[in-house]
Amino acid sequence: MASFHMITTLLFLLTIMLGASNAQLSATFYAKTCPNVSTIVSNVLQQAQGNDIWIFPKIVRLHFHDCFVHGCDASLLLNGTDGEKTATPNLSTEGYEVIDDIKTALEKACPRVVSCADVLALAAQISVSLATIGEGPTWQVPLGRRDSLTAHREGTGSIPTGHESLANIATLFKSVGLDSTDLVALSGVHTFGRARCAAFMDRLYNFNNVTGKTDPTLNATYANTLKQRCPKGGDTRSLIDLDEQSSLTFDNKYFSNLQNQRGLLQTDQELFSTKGAETVAIVNRFASSQSQFFSSFAKAMIKMGNLNPLTGTNGEIRLDCKKVN
Repeated sequence: MASFHMITTLLFLLTIMLGASNAQLSATFYAKTCPNVSTIVSNVLQQAQGNDIWIFPKIVRLHFHDCFVHGCDASLLLNGTDGEKTATPNLSTEGYEVIDDIKTALEKACPRVVSCADVLALAAQISVSLATIGEGPTWQVPLGRRDSLTAHREGTGSIPTGHESLANIATLFKSVGLDSTDLVALSGVHTFGRARCAAFMDRLYNFNNVTGKTDPTLNATYANTLKQRCPKGGDTRSLIDLDEQSSLTFDNKYFSNLQNQRGLLQTDQELFSTKGAETVAIVNRFASSQSQFFSSFAKAMIKMGNLNPLTGTNGEIRLDCKKVN
């Protein structure tokens, strides 16, 4: 049975979904007021990658974590002890300084025009594009979001974790209008980036709270490798590639990993290893067709990016993404 916390979270997210239907976003929102916005964002991201090869997945993760708390309103970016940054689900998020650099560049070119929420959405799309070899997922980002006036620390419990069951994750996604195809496609973002040992060590040593038990859906050889990288009593902050095949490239190899029981996080592997789940066929389809994955990912990113944006006169256009005006 779902916990009280889960039920209240779902009711809260349902409110987000219902509120999103009135939003008016457009891919051409800045056509006259900041026509070079995409180029500026891309230039800063490419410069940032020279200093941090992992910056692209970090930026996409920021967009995810922002949208799943009160919608895509840049509330995640606000500083403060009562902010979302310091809540447990966000302690491992990074890349904020690059978002600040993008905002600084945009303020020079188009003062008081582009919101921080739109910066996150655009930066996520461009990061995926830059991390793809050849023709990757392409989508026109609907723009026109405005920035929240407050953080929503109390809502960070709605951010999916690597320890959730498929049933919980599917319910969470469906409550905001994201179906099983969206769930599998968006999970595919774990085709690049890294995760801390803390995100999956229970699968190695304490699965289902049984001391010494390893998750039986985890390939034995892979499990032993992970135990060497994440030993008991070791540094739980150590980083492991989410996709052991191509962790810096956005592709569909994540799905073949799941087929081979080499998904790093429990939430990932359950997409394929849960008997009778409709997600199994979707994983198989994406594993065999990168183009189908890319197409579904683009559609899902648009849907997620439309979660409860502030538009019109709601919110504000922050001059500094870290604080309200």
